[in-house]
Amino acid sequence: MKKLILGLLVVAMVFSLAMPLAAQAKKPFKIAFVYIGPPGDLGWTYEQDRGRLALEKKFGDRIETKYVENVPEGPDAERVIRQYAAAGFDMIITTSFGYMDPTLAVAKEFPKVIFEHCSGYKTAPNMATYFGRIEEARYLTGIIAGKMTKSNVIGYVAAFPIPEVVRGINGFTLGVRSVNPKAQVKVVWTNTWYDPVKEREAAVALLDSGADIIAQHQDTTEPQKAAQERGKLSIGYDSDMGKFVGDTVLASAVWNWETYFIDTVQKALDGKWQTHQYWGGLKDGVTKLSPLSKRVPDNVKKEVEAAQAKILGGWNIFTGPIKDQNGKEVYPAKAVIPDDKLLSMDWFVEGVIGKVQ
Repeated sequence: MKKLILGLLVVAMVFSLAMPLAAQAKKPFKIAFVYIGPPGDLGWTYEQDRGRLALEKKFGDRIETKYVENVPEGPDAERVIRQYAAAGFDMIITTSFGYMDPTLAVAKEFPKVIFEHCSGYKTAPNMATYFGRIEEARYLTGIIAGKMTKSNVIGYVAAFPIPEVVRGINGFTLGVRSVNPKAQVKVVWTNTWYDPVKEREAAVALLDSGADIIAQHQDTTEPQKAAQERGKLSIGYDSDMGKFVGDTVLASAVWNWETYFIDTVQKALDGKWQTHQYWGGLKDGVTKLSPLSKRVPDNVKKEVEAAQAKILGGWNIFTGPIKDQNGKEVYPAKAVIPDDKLLSMDWFVEGVIGKVQ
């Protein structure tokens, strides 16, 4: 009897010790997203949130996701990121350039937490960066704008004078000038990622100065609406803005984060995640061109298709000869601007009217 009781006690002890381990094994992998704006139904944050929802659909109860929206870049961001890390989240994804230093600071404090930062360039053993070559899609939209402008003035409503935005303006302008060397791209800075009023005001100023097509690096459709109200055309960004404004939006350069997020989380779940600097493009499906407006003529569509095939075949849109906006050749024929120079780009190509402040 004593042996039986002793045996039962041993089994009970083993079972009680095993229970926390079993519970731990079933604990979902917790992922937090820090957003610069509201998810809404289009735009930068919306596309990031679509990636989050794709994670939930793919992994089900194996993961748990949460997000906080409208987090300003700076000290507030660091506070929010630290709260998530202290709360036991396994991965924190920060989705705006200005979150870079706050993310790095918290990553150093929590070495067991995985951090993914969008559009930055600083990394750590537990912090990676991810972004996409949206300038490839912008180049294609530039071809459309260059072929369809009548005034040869194309307006560009731009957020901040940082490499990400400058690179996009340059890629777009190279596309414009590849089909229309007389066209110019005029830039107005708003110094905000998301402000419908400022975005509209900037677009109106560009329209008043002679622009008949409006492009942008902003989060709302206000520039597109302003162009439509004037009987002019536009180019969208982030999401397919034609769905919200109409066929005056000729095309949009669009983000798609689903594949990257799923692959990244799968590696984390498998214990195979390592720090990295990801920079995908059209070929990877991270960036893409929206369906074209019915206003885009067939001959222009063919030029876009040819350029897209060239990019998918390995051609780099930043292949020389490339001149700066003062007409000085900075990269000779066949020379390709290296990635590190693109990531720190602080100058405009020929055809851009404006200053990198």
